[in-house]
Amino acid sequence: MDENQVHSELVTGNIEIRKWWHRRWVKIFGICLVFLAIFTITLGLVLKIVILGPKQAETSVASTTATESLATLPTTSQEIIEISTTTTTTTELPPLTTETARITSSAQQQINDNSKWEQDGITVAGGNGPENQIHLLVYPQGLYIDDDNQRMFIADLGNRRIAEWKYGATSGEVVAGGNGHGNQINQLHEPRSVTFDKKNQSLIVCDYCNKRVVRWFYRTNINPQIIISNINCYDVKLDRNGGIYVSDWAENEVTRWTENGVHEAYVAGGNEPGNGFEQLNNPTNIFVNEDYSVYVTDQNNHRVMKWSRGAREGIVIAGGNGQGHDLNQLHGPSGVAADRFGNVYVADCSNHRVMRWLLGAKEGTIVVGGNGAGNKANQFNCPIGLSFDRESNLYVSDFHNHRVQKFDRIVE
Repeated sequence: MDENQVHSELVTGNIEIRKWWHRRWVKIFGICLVFLAIFTITLGLVLKIVILGPKQAETSVASTTATESLATLPTTSQEIIEISTTTTTTTELPPLTTETARITSSAQQQINDNSKWEQDGITVAGGNGPENQIHLLVYPQGLYIDDDNQRMFIADLGNRRIAEWKYGATSGEVVAGGNGHGNQINQLHEPRSVTFDKKNQSLIVCDYCNKRVVRWFYRTNINPQIIISNINCYDVKLDRNGGIYVSDWAENEVTRWTENGVHEAYVAGGNEPGNGFEQLNNPTNIFVNEDYSVYVTDQNNHRVMKWSRGAREGIVIAGGNGQGHDLNQLHGPSGVAADRFGNVYVADCSNHRVMRWLLGAKEGTIVVGGNGAGNKANQFNCPIGLSFDRESNLYVSDFHNHRVQKFDRIVE
């Protein structure tokens, strides 16, 4: 065999060896890709079961982030104080009782399908422009009417405080916050909602920008207590047994907690933002009736949903026909309440009116307002919170007019 032939065979052999190794590495690479794909799919399924399983098992929902409320003010970012993680459990609701001490203002026993209210409101708090003086309000939002003590509590958002106004008073009194915006325990930063726990004589406040729910003891030297931390609360309500309900606009859900801040259940929404019956899109205000049904203003869907006790999806009881000003539509609904007949009252913020939707109705009727944006007695500029006293008089927080209006029920 001559030298050229040997060289040629060596070259050919080397080429074959390289081809063999090339095929081998291609096979190895392909096998690795297959195993990687199997591992990725398996890991995804495990994570879904471990992380999402408990939540979906209870409500068939998942969470995501939603857009801000129509009534949100521009804010600067604030550092939130460090708070320990809240314990989570799942428990059954207690049986219904006759105890009414903690029920928020939901009596309205004199309201019926034909009830009417005076069309000109009376300013009972604020109304002289946005200022931080105690007789004025800045962007009032949540209301709590306390008939037993002839007073109301107002979430004075722009002043970062909760104000107490006695019936007939010309000025209020600071009972929570009022120490500038911040995240210290004696401060509030844009409080959106307030309710009163009569048993514990304390205010429960949604401290919006600090992402927490705080208990402020009424007229005592006891320091406020953080009940729930790291929650994008918008509204907070109590049920007849002291359970705390919180709307979380970012997670598109409503949750229930014990009075000590132990998570009990997901009661509405929780899926990705959408308009399905199991979904919410920026839930804001809530109302809890005496059988634990929860009414939710689903703001970005321009509708009000009702979630019955233990339900996995809600039903549309007002709006849901797109954004608009027709009688079958809402535009940025906010405050909500329901009477004993199941009729719903909605603060229709961007339409500057309060609507009533009778149970099962296809469209609503205007209760008060609906006369365009303005500051006259028969006008609103974004009604955002509402409540009733035991005489069924209607109270409305008129957001951009910096006042609370009272509309007397017409007695027939």
